[in-house]
Amino acid sequence: MRIYRNSLSTMRGVDVLIKKNRSVPIKIQKLNALLRRLPFNHPKKSRLQEELAKSMAGYNGEKSIDFHLSFLDPRAFIILHDIRMDDGDGRYFQIDTLIFSTKFALLLEVKNISGTLIFDRTYNQLLRIINDKEEGFPDPILQVTRQKKQLGEWWVKQKLPLPPISSLIVISNPSTIIKSAPSNQVIHAASLPYHISKLTQQFKEEILTQKEMKKLSSLILKQHVSLDQDLLNQYDILKEDILTGVHCPSCYHIPMQRQRGTWFCHACQSNSIDAHKLALIDYKLLIGDTISNNQFRHFCHISSKSIASKLLAALELEPIGNRKGRKYKL
Repeated sequence: MRIYRNSLSTMRGVDVLIKKNRSVPIKIQKLNALLRRLPFNHPKKSRLQEELAKSMAGYNGEKSIDFHLSFLDPRAFIILHDIRMDDGDGRYFQIDTLIFSTKFALLLEVKNISGTLIFDRTYNQLLRIINDKEEGFPDPILQVTRQKKQLGEWWVKQKLPLPPISSLIVISNPSTIIKSAPSNQVIHAASLPYHISKLTQQFKEEILTQKEMKKLSSLILKQHVSLDQDLLNQYDILKEDILTGVHCPSCYHIPMQRQRGTWFCHACQSNSIDAHKLALIDYKLLIGDTISNNQFRHFCHISSKSIASKLLAALELEPIGNRKGRKYKL
């Protein structure tokens, strides 16, 4: 799990208290690593590219609301992005953005979908019409209803006062046309500050103290568990399919060649002192979070055991196991 430090995010001179920043999802990092390490003609490559485009659209949509959230009063709200927790019964729930004050909590589900959207309440589905083509999506209103229930149940188990929990489906693409949607549940991102202001006026009773707000955010950060999927298993890709070697930081050519203490790229003629660090990141994302000297030499195409040892030692990685079977924690 990545550790997030409490921070203040500043936009246009307004400080908004963000207890958990938004970061590039591990899935996107893994997809990028996998795509650059699969052969050009690999049969799964087009599917992975489509999945990456879809994931990037979702991530960019979530990032696009940050500007609108920057106008909130930092003394009144705490914001947490990309939360995933166990509800206490072995079921995980994920929240794009959670905002809470002493009076209420607000759960945001962000959708970056273009075209014309119709929220079909009869059959509980989202319909998208684009280029005269109609597509169906899972109903995000049902999704946030379930998330609200799980969050409320989790909240009660923490033995903290439970304020009213509201939810909004936020459409991040400003050109998207919204039709047949509940006006109090589906909004464009630009109107987000207005809707939060309405909630502030609606809920006047202070349920949480400032101390309880801080305790709550600490509990959420402590219990947050990132979704870390094994993409090789998920997409039925063999480890043998992955291209080994250090990739060029400039042009992404694989492999670079180790010569005279540096890495040299024959494709773009560039040099790098520490390109092997990027290869180790790929190894961790795709293969595992520990590596031996032998595995390091194989993956990075290093012929000398002593050179591999020096490179690993310079990284100051935590050793695991005895000398003969020693591995290093990435």
